[in-house]
Parts: sequence; C-alpha cells; structure tokens
Amino acid sequence: MRLINIGFGNMVNAERVIAVVSPESAPIKRIIREAEDKGNLINATYGRRTRAVIVTDSDHIVLSALQTETVASRLGAEINEEAVKNDE
Repeated sequence: MRLINIGFGNMVNAERVIAVVSPESAPIKRIIREAEDKGNLINATYGRRTRAVIVTDSDHIVLSALQTETVASRLGAEINEEAVKNDE
C-alpha cells in the first residue's frame, strides 16, 4: 500500500485514487454535495479553501487544500517509483 500526503499530515492510499480534479465545476460541486449527503465525504482541508478533490474507487470523496497539480505530481511520483521497482 502506497500513501500520498494530501496536506496537514493526511494520507490517502494511492492505489485507490481514481481521479484528482479541481472543485470549480458544477458537476464536481454536485458530486461533493451528494457525497456529503451519503456520508462519503472526507474533508481534509482544516478549514482552508478546497483546491483539489480526490475521487476514490470506494466512492469516497476527499477534499484537500493542496493544489490539484501538487496532489497529482505526488501521485505521479508514487506511480513512477512503483514502475521502477517493478522493472528491477
């Protein structure tokens, strides 16, 4: 299991992440609202502005205060490290 830091010491399992998206569009806002209603929303922003929305394969939605690009690059680094280990 690979964990990625999504800010403030919070970690997400990199293997369960489906998408990292910006919270600005109306469909993403609707997904956040629906996840909150179902109890599947994890708010890891510590009261700061939401800048990235992480969608997992378990239908959980994780809100992060880090930029979308930052989370994606951390996720990409995990994937690249795993590919290198598999090649060895």
